[in-house]
This record gives sequence, C-alpha cells and structure tokens, in this order.
Amino acid sequence: MNSLLLFIALIFAPIVGGILAGVDRKLSAHFQGRIGPPILQPFYDIVKLMSKENIVVSVFQNIYIFAYLLFVISSYLMLFFKMDLLMIIFVYTIANVSLIIGGMSTGSPYSRIGSQRETMTMLCYEPVLLFFAVSIYSLTGSYNIYILDNIQKPLILYLPFVFLSMLFIMNIKFKKSPFDFSSSHHAHQELVKGMLTEFSGTTYALIEIAHFYETIFLLSLIFLFYSSNLVIGIILALITYILSIIVDNITARLSWEWMLKFTYSIILSLCIINLMFIYIFSVKIT
Repeated sequence: MNSLLLFIALIFAPIVGGILAGVDRKLSAHFQGRIGPPILQPFYDIVKLMSKENIVVSVFQNIYIFAYLLFVISSYLMLFFKMDLLMIIFVYTIANVSLIIGGMSTGSPYSRIGSQRETMTMLCYEPVLLFFAVSIYSLTGSYNIYILDNIQKPLILYLPFVFLSMLFIMNIKFKKSPFDFSSSHHAHQELVKGMLTEFSGTTYALIEIAHFYETIFLLSLIFLFYSSNLVIGIILALITYILSIIVDNITARLSWEWMLKFTYSIILSLCIINLMFIYIFSVKIT
C-alpha cells in the first residue's frame, strides 16, 4: 500500500504541476490580450528539452541540479506522508541552496547575479516558513503534520496573520512579479533567466520538472491551512495560485531592498503578532 501511495505521489505532482504551469501561461496570455500556448505546452517543452544537447559549462553544475531535484522531491514526499514539518523545511532549504550553488558554479555573470538575488529572496521566505512551523507546534505541541487530521476547525482560524504572510511569500517562491529577481519568464526584464542562464537540454528539463514538484509542494503548504476539509483546502490552494498569476500580471518588479524591508517590517511582524496571541491566550488545538 505504501509503495502504491509513493508511486501515485511521484506521478501526481509533475502532472498537476505541469498543468498548472500551462494554466499560468494561458491566463497570462489572456490578461495580455494574446491567445497563448496550449495548456500542455510545459510538457511539450520538457520533451523538446530532452532531445537538445546538454551543454555543460562546469563539471559540477549538473550535480547540484540533481541534488536540487532530489531534495525538492524529498521535501514534497515528506509533506505528502505527513512527516515532521520542521525537517521538511530544512530539506526544502537544502534544495534551494543546491540550485543557488549550481547557478554560481557556472561562472556566468548573469547566473552569479541571479544566484545572489535568489539568496536575498531566501532571507525573506525562510523566516516565514519557520514561523509557520513554530506556530503549528505552539498550537498542537508537535511538528508532525498528521496531527492536523484530528482538528475540527481549520488552521486558518488560528493563524490568519501567518496565512497572509504565506500568501506574500508565494509570489516570491513562484518567482513572479513583483519579486522575480533571480530569474524571470518575462522577456522585458533586464535579467530573464538569471541563475538558470547556463543550463540547457536534459539538465534544464530536470529543473522544470523540479519546478512542477515545487509548485505542488508550496500549494500543499497552503492546503494545510484548511486541511480539515479536502475540497475547501484544494480550492484555497488554487485561489492562491491564481492570485499569484494575477499579481504577476498587474504589478511591476520592485527592488530586492524593498522586498527585504517590507518582509522584515510588516510580514514578520504579522507572524510574531499571531504567535504572541497564541502564547498569551494559551490557544491549543488537539
């Protein structure tokens, strides 16, 4: 039974993640007055990339990308099987560090700039993820996600400010405007692919597949806020994704300095206020 669930989990994420990427392109095209590519275009791109020559600038860059894919899948599977949330975040952090080092290892100035900017974004979203894990521990006395199966009320009622903070970092993690600093899918940016500039062929296909897994991983974190109801939880995750697409198309890119200032002055303050409320009023859910 566990082997079957593992197989389903491994197949489900890249398929749904690829479809969501196709929806992203289609909706973005609609907002911009274009027809756009078909929904399945991300899968066509993967097949095409697999047939391309894999040009390697550094002997180490592919190793780091394999590590990135491995740790992204690992963090997703740990979340799928409802393991320790704190450990999941640590594994996910290793995945992102691997991608940054992979970009830095190519020696390209564009990759180096993109990797440096990605490091700046980590300083913004990592504290919020840790606050999310600590908040769940404060409410339940455990970091294990399976304990959320026993709660009657949705987590969002206890962690409204943490939820708002998680919504904020979703645009950072999806690399969408106004926070598409390290790499962008918009050609009008001065740094389009950024830290991914020197990757091609099969390696770049693996990066795209890892992004599919990462999308489902991030939306699953949003799902936890309403995991007490499967349908509403899925709807909440989908609304979050669509909202990020809308924000991407109606905002201009801001500076990374603004992102850092806003995160540490407003977003982390919201997390702290929510955590203080839990401690002061001794809020517990079992």
